Amino acid sequence: MDVNAAVAAAAAIAGVLTGVIAMLSFRYSEREQKRPTRTSLHTDPVLPPGVDTVLSVLRSSAVVLDEGDAVVKASSAAYALGLVRGGKLAIEPMMQMARDTRRDGEIRQVELDLPRRGTGRGEALAVSARVAPLGSRLVLLLVEDLTEARRIEAVRRDFVANVSHELKTPVGALSLLSEAVMGASDDPEAVERFAGRMQIEATRLTNLVQELIDLSRVQNDDPLEDAEPVRVDELVAEAIDRCRHQAGTKQITMAAGGTADLRVWGNRGQLAAALGNLVENAVNYSPARTRVGIAARRVSTPGGDLIEVAVTDQGIGISEKDKERVFERFYRVDPARSRHTGGTGLGLAIVKHVAASHGGEVTVWSSEGQGSTFTLRLPEAGAARDRASQHPDLDDEDGQPPTDSSPYEPLPAPEVLP
Repeated sequence: MDVNAAVAAAAAIAGVLTGVIAMLSFRYSEREQKRPTRTSLHTDPVLPPGVDTVLSVLRSSAVVLDEGDAVVKASSAAYALGLVRGGKLAIEPMMQMARDTRRDGEIRQVELDLPRRGTGRGEALAVSARVAPLGSRLVLLLVEDLTEARRIEAVRRDFVANVSHELKTPVGALSLLSEAVMGASDDPEAVERFAGRMQIEATRLTNLVQELIDLSRVQNDDPLEDAEPVRVDELVAEAIDRCRHQAGTKQITMAAGGTADLRVWGNRGQLAAALGNLVENAVNYSPARTRVGIAARRVSTPGGDLIEVAVTDQGIGISEKDKERVFERFYRVDPARSRHTGGTGLGLAIVKHVAASHGGEVTVWSSEGQGSTFTLRLPEAGAARDRASQHPDLDDEDGQPPTDSSPYEPLPAPEVLP
């Protein structure tokens, strides 16, 4: 009996101890679950309500960092720029800005040049980085890509510089020639010679100002506001008539051909100016006693029928490096020859903008010593309106028209005539 009582007492004591231990374990487990852990502090922070939605619609690249410098949220643009790699902010100056802002709560902004990913040419991305605190634990980094804005600003700055230089040359020449006329007032032959030179410089200045006006107009105006069906035959005849005197002086033959009765949809004045510039260039850069050809045809494409007008000459031709730049403003293949012919370097830039604003393009084929073929491609009247509404941004000077092969055979080499 005493043995049984002892066993029962021992079992009771063991049960009590087991219950106490279970209760203590349960309490300890509850405390551990409520205690913040390193993982919950650094990998599972919660963004303030609405922040995720706002960041998803921002144009800027956005990165949210926690107190351990780990990336909590990053937009796709941030990854594309190479700001985030391996879950960390990869740009050390931005990381230092984030740490400073986390320490004192001050908003910081700086402009940086970052290496461009995937290229070995040393090109840089210009960015503006702004860091601000986001709540008590997070830091928000917004990065704006300024590369395109800086490039456009450089293009405009160069344009102003080029205009100033081009205007200064004839104005300075007129000033010197007027002084020469005053000093040679008693020499009729000298006065006549200087007056002739003044007339040439005045004409060059007038042409430059007019082409600047034309370029500004085609860049800013919508050609479809005054659009109409335009006969290609009439445009070709007008371009030939415009250059008839220059061609006759150099004994250059101008011949028109191709498909008749073609029409394009657009602004008649702009189209006439564009084709006229192509024909005028062909005449100016062709040697005497050669030929300039203008041919038009219809070409079927998946986007609709196109009208191609090709202007072919037997001139000096264009080198490979120059073909990439001939449509830039003020660019001249042969500056000395351009000054002699009165060229401003704006004619082909005007052609490019007219073609693009009408939903078309202009291309060039050329070989040095064998001549050049400039091809103006425009949508045919009827299908042109939809195509013209999709023309690209004309502020981008780097988006040059392609320089593909011409579908037209070049004219034969000029004969050497006595």
